[in-house]
Amino acid sequence: MATRWGICGAGNISHDFCVALKTLPQQDHQIVAVAARSLESGKKFAKTHGIPEAYGSYQELLKNPDIDVVYIGIVHTHHLQVGLLFLNGGKNVLCEKPFAMNLREVKQLVSAARENNVFLMEAVWSRCFPVYAEVQRLLSENTVGEVKMVQVYFGLPLLDRTRTTQRDQGGGALLDIGIYCLQFALMVFKGEKPQSIHATGALLPSGVDESMVVVLKFSGNRMALCTCTLSCSLPNDATICGTRGTIRVANPMHCPTAVEVNGMKSEFPLPEPALPLNFENSTGLRYEAEEVRRCLLKGLKESIKMSLTDSELLTGIMDEARRQVGVVYEQDSQ
Repeated sequence: MATRWGICGAGNISHDFCVALKTLPQQDHQIVAVAARSLESGKKFAKTHGIPEAYGSYQELLKNPDIDVVYIGIVHTHHLQVGLLFLNGGKNVLCEKPFAMNLREVKQLVSAARENNVFLMEAVWSRCFPVYAEVQRLLSENTVGEVKMVQVYFGLPLLDRTRTTQRDQGGGALLDIGIYCLQFALMVFKGEKPQSIHATGALLPSGVDESMVVVLKFSGNRMALCTCTLSCSLPNDATICGTRGTIRVANPMHCPTAVEVNGMKSEFPLPEPALPLNFENSTGLRYEAEEVRRCLLKGLKESIKMSLTDSELLTGIMDEARRQVGVVYEQDSQ
């Protein structure tokens, strides 16, 4: 049986997700329906991607009995409300990152998933890439000795985009792209809670972070340096430094196709898209779709690659970093 997908949202990331699904065998993945804020945009999206059903409301998508899992690809300020709609309606959910606006909201989503006995995963697609699996294999085999330092950079010139710069849309470097830096460090250190979090940053007039640097200290004097910005391009790579060598995940570290171990490079190419993409290497969204299918076939309610505990830890660190820098959203006071 194919895993039958419902697509919630008809924006850029949902487009790329559907293009990525089409690179997988049709007997494994089928897109059953799409829901948008207007029926017109839903129908336009459905026509582009050959989707049989289009709805002008998320409630209609919820009512479709033929959907196994809903992909939520809307702006993250609405993740809590819409996530709860589907979870409480008994649907399995793959929700785009960031999961929600803060840890309180994330815990609400997790509680709803557990109460309704449904699958839930934050779509940190990076965790499902073959390069990340290779990094974890190298670390488990102690290839570079004891890891002492992790450095991750992600910066893009995005100040011309309202979604990334406005507070009411959940803007800011940390939630938009810095999350990728933090999740990488947490993956390397196997989900360990850091002993300390130190953050500094520069704010835009809107009150969100233009740039942020977060330093995490873990047990055994192990450190992670995570740097993100909306103002300029950074190397966008990740380096793991151990007592016997270095692992470097090449740009783009959040959706990589190459890894270097002590200078020796291995490549993991992506399939070509059938339609133009909005984001770099987006056919790699196929990997998280495959992981969701694997979990559903096994009856799992969360993924070991990006567990709900992982999401709670990640969000908690972002909350603390925002507190130190002074980034406050409306949702923080509710």
